[in-house]
Amino acid sequence: MHVQNHGRGRAALGFIGVGALLALTACAPSPEAGTTSSPTPETSEPTPYAGPVVFVGDELDGFLLTPSEITGLLPEATDIGDVSPVLEQISDGGGMPATPAICDALYAEQSLGTVGARTVEWKVPTDPDYGSGELYILQFADEAQAQSRMDQLLQAAQQCGQFTKEAPATFDAVIPESADDVSAFAGTLIDVDAGYDWRVFHAFASTGNVIVQVMQPFTGDRSFDAEAAALLLQSRAAEARADLIEALTENPPVAEEESSTDPGALWSDWKIEVGGVGPLRLGAEVEDALAAAGGAEVIDPTYSGGPWTLVDPEGDGTILVQPVEDGSAVWSVTVGDARSLDSVQDGAALPARGDIRIGAPVASAIAAFPGGTIVDVVSSGEDFYAVTTRDGQVFRFVSDRDVVEDDAVIVGITVEDATARKAAVFS
Repeated sequence: MHVQNHGRGRAALGFIGVGALLALTACAPSPEAGTTSSPTPETSEPTPYAGPVVFVGDELDGFLLTPSEITGLLPEATDIGDVSPVLEQISDGGGMPATPAICDALYAEQSLGTVGARTVEWKVPTDPDYGSGELYILQFADEAQAQSRMDQLLQAAQQCGQFTKEAPATFDAVIPESADDVSAFAGTLIDVDAGYDWRVFHAFASTGNVIVQVMQPFTGDRSFDAEAAALLLQSRAAEARADLIEALTENPPVAEEESSTDPGALWSDWKIEVGGVGPLRLGAEVEDALAAAGGAEVIDPTYSGGPWTLVDPEGDGTILVQPVEDGSAVWSVTVGDARSLDSVQDGAALPARGDIRIGAPVASAIAAFPGGTIVDVVSSGEDFYAVTTRDGQVFRFVSDRDVVEDDAVIVGITVEDATARKAAVFS
């Protein structure tokens, strides 16, 4: 019987291995005098993003609730829809003023004054009068505008336990402590003594330039877990904020580069950019902007606070120069028409936004500039597609009809400094 000595075998292999290594080392060239091995380069972490916390476009999706979270708060909710970039605004006023006035904030259409949105709708078939509810994720031009609105909503939550609208009304609210730069509250509004019956559950949260609202009208006696709703929205908003800061740390925002403009060039050669249209610059004095238009005919505003109209020297199109409210600086510039009209100006003679001109399908603007919001203003019949920048500029592609219709055509393109908007004040 042959018995193998494994210990001796391992020793022999070890000896051979060491000998070979020594031989290779002996054959290797010696380092040159005065040289040292290069240290391993250290990888540094990117500097954390510390700029404004401004969400734009599809970043709003970070605030969404899941269907199971919605039904957890509102068990009667069914047929919960997908997130939508379509926003319908009624904009029909708010009835009689409340006392104290801050309570009107609870009746306001919160999307008014926003520059973008995402919405989710659901059905409540068990409710005979109000068979639906909504989640709104509302984008304001900057942090200051969102903070101003949320501050007023919080004041209403604190002061409107009992108030008067057209009759005595109540708002029973739960207000958690602010945490992680997110404020939130939720409560039930009951206003039933003035010949109508308005009962609605509200939940709000805000961070950065965003306000999130859950709105559920209802009939009869209902109870809602306001604390759970407020804390859920607050937690989700904190997650969205952290995710955005992480994303902007990895990929810091880069401002759009603007081209140089020859004021004497044809209008068709001017560009619609973040700073304005050709030589017509946002924030400039209106008088200077009109002078920069060269040989264009200038038509004064037809009403107080309205826009100046520039008519192309060839008579092929118009540009509207809108001043800020109660001021003389340029707030927005519109190529073509600012309202949804049937007529379409000659886009070939007018400035363009990239490759998109007046007369092009609205669908082409959506494809070229994705991530925007489709807005339908019911009271005025306006329809447009809006795209925003992180610095608060808004580009509106005004449609001749409902934007979602296949043959919708662009009749106007507006660039606006939305940070110059005056905030709604309820008190």
